[in-house]
Amino acid sequence: MNAAPVTAGSRVGLHPLISRPDDDDPDVVVVGRAEIGEFVELPAVYGEAIRLLDEGLSVSDTEARIAAEQDAEIDAAELVEALTDLGFVRDVDGRALPDPAVDAPPSHFRTLTQRHVAWLFSAPLKLAWTLVVGAALVTLALRLDLLPHYEDFFWSDYVGLTVLVNTVMMSAAISVHELMHLTAARSLGVPGRIGFGTRLHNLVVQTDVTAVWGVPRRSRYRVYLAGMAWDVLLMASLTLLVAYAPLPDLARALMQALVVTVLMTIPFQLQVYMRTDLYYVLRDLLRTRNLFDDGLAYARYLLDGALARLRRRPAPAADPTDDLAPHERRATRIYSVFLVGGATISLTFLLLYGAPIAISAAVRAVRGVVGGFAGGPVLTAVDSGVFLLIEGGIQVLFLVTFVRGHRHWFRRRAG
Repeated sequence: MNAAPVTAGSRVGLHPLISRPDDDDPDVVVVGRAEIGEFVELPAVYGEAIRLLDEGLSVSDTEARIAAEQDAEIDAAELVEALTDLGFVRDVDGRALPDPAVDAPPSHFRTLTQRHVAWLFSAPLKLAWTLVVGAALVTLALRLDLLPHYEDFFWSDYVGLTVLVNTVMMSAAISVHELMHLTAARSLGVPGRIGFGTRLHNLVVQTDVTAVWGVPRRSRYRVYLAGMAWDVLLMASLTLLVAYAPLPDLARALMQALVVTVLMTIPFQLQVYMRTDLYYVLRDLLRTRNLFDDGLAYARYLLDGALARLRRRPAPAADPTDDLAPHERRATRIYSVFLVGGATISLTFLLLYGAPIAISAAVRAVRGVVGGFAGGPVLTAVDSGVFLLIEGGIQVLFLVTFVRGHRHWFRRRAG
C-alpha cells in the first residue's frame, strides 16, 4: 500500500472502525474494520490513541495527550503506519490512500439489517424452538418406528432419481443453514457472505463472518450455532408432520428422507479438526485466537524436528507456540494431536471406503448408460445418467473451489 509520509503534525482520517475491550484482558482492545474482515488486538493505550487520532488530533498532540493522561509514551507515527498497512487509514493530511475494501468481495444481502432479523433470536422464538424440539423428542420416544433409518433415504427404486431429489432437498436445507449463520451475524450488526469452500476432501458451503470478531465472545456463539439450531428445528418439524399430519405416502417418504440427509450432516460438525461450526465454538471456549493454524504450525514443527533428527540435521526454527499465552499454548498443543489424528483417519477412510465406493458406483452407472445405448433398459440408463451428472458435477465443483482456494500452491509449483 502506498503510504503517505507521516510527520509529527500529520492528521489522519480513519475508516469506520470497530473497537471493543478484549474478552479476557481489560488492558487489551480489539480494533478492526468489518468491510475487509481485518481485526487486531492492541494494548488499550493504543486503542485510546486511535480514538484521539480519529477525533482529529495530530500525531504529536496524540502522543502528548497519551503522555499526560495515561503516563505512557507511544510512537503515534509508527501506529499510523501500522494502521495504514492494515487498511484502516482513509487519508493522511488530506491525501487519500488506496482502499483495500474496493477489492474485497461484497457482503451478501446488504439490505438485511439488524432490525429485520433480531426478533429471530428473541426469547419467545427460543421458547418456541424448545417446545418444537421437545415435542419431537417425546414423539420419537413414544413412536420408535419414526426414528431415522438409513432405508428412509431410498424412497424410490431408481437410485438416480432418489439422489437427484435428495440432493435438491439437501441443497435447500444447507442454503437455509448458511443463511441462518448470516442472519445471526446480521442480528449483531455484522456483515457476511456465503460461498463454496473445501474441508479436506469435502465440498462445503460456508459463510464468511470474519467481522464477528467485532462482537464479544458470548454473542459470537449465536452465529456459530445458528445453522445447527436450524437443522435441529427442521428435523423436529418434519418428524412432527410425519407423526401427526395426514400426508400422502410420497410426502411422508420425502420428509423422512430429508430427516436422514440432514441428520447425516451433524457428525461432520463434530469433526473439529476441520473448520466446522463446532470448531469455532471450541476455539472460543478454549480462549484461543487461531487454534487451527497454530495447531497446524505446531504439528509441522514436530514433523520437521523428527525429520531433522532422522537426517542428523540442525533442529528447525523455534516452537511456534512459544509466543502464545500459557493456556493457549496448552490448548494448541493438545488440539494439534486431534488435528493430525482426525485428518489422518478421515483421509484413510476416504482411501479405503469413500473412493472405492464412489468409483464402483460410477463404473456401474457408466455400464448402465452404455447398456442403454446397446438396447438395455432405458429407465436404468437414464437413472445412471442422472447419477453421473450429479456426482460428476459435485466433483468438478470441488476441484474448481479447491484450486481457487489454494492458488498460491499452484503459483509456487509453476515458478
